[in-house]
Amino acid sequence: MKKLTYLFLSITLLSFGQKSPAFLNEVKDIQKKYDSIWDSSKETIVFTGSSSIRMWKNLESMFPDHQIINSGFGGSQSSDLNRYYKELILQYNPKKVFIYEGDNDIASKKRIKDIIANTRQIVTKIKDSNKATQVVIIAAKPSIARWNLKRRYLRLNRAFEKLCKEDSGMEFANVWDVMMDGKQVRKDIFIGDGLHMNSKGYNLWFSVIKPYMN
Repeated sequence: MKKLTYLFLSITLLSFGQKSPAFLNEVKDIQKKYDSIWDSSKETIVFTGSSSIRMWKNLESMFPDHQIINSGFGGSQSSDLNRYYKELILQYNPKKVFIYEGDNDIASKKRIKDIIANTRQIVTKIKDSNKATQVVIIAAKPSIARWNLKRRYLRLNRAFEKLCKEDSGMEFANVWDVMMDGKQVRKDIFIGDGLHMNSKGYNLWFSVIKPYMN
């Protein structure tokens, strides 16, 4: 019996040790996509973060005068971007980086101070690579699906805004306000899940983000 138990534990540990890190395949797919189309001789702007970035399908066509890398990976949290910052950001030597993380962190009950700590680490790594790189933190958005968490999102956005004031090379893009109708989140800017945006939602994001592009 003891031998069988030992064998079972050995197999379990071996299987666990061989498990790929979260999002590794998604990150590899993003790298593969841009390997053939990214022009290293041109200035590059990276948009990265969770699914609200990944699902912005017409991001590149909305900013035709810029070389855009969309390295968003759905379901990610700030700690995941902190893990893959080289592959998703630094690899492209960006002039500017737009980051959208924190949405899934809050939904997963992560502490705001931990989200800010991860974000600060990501920004530090970007600046260590190139001090001239500008970083824009996109506010956590309101949504129908997560409206019960609105107070925590607002607290996070205040913390993001405070973080951005620490460095002249950082800015805060407040997408929260344009997605609101008075004191309620707009209902016409989401797809069926009440979390991800439709084209109207992304048009609102475009109106906020456009001034930060130049």
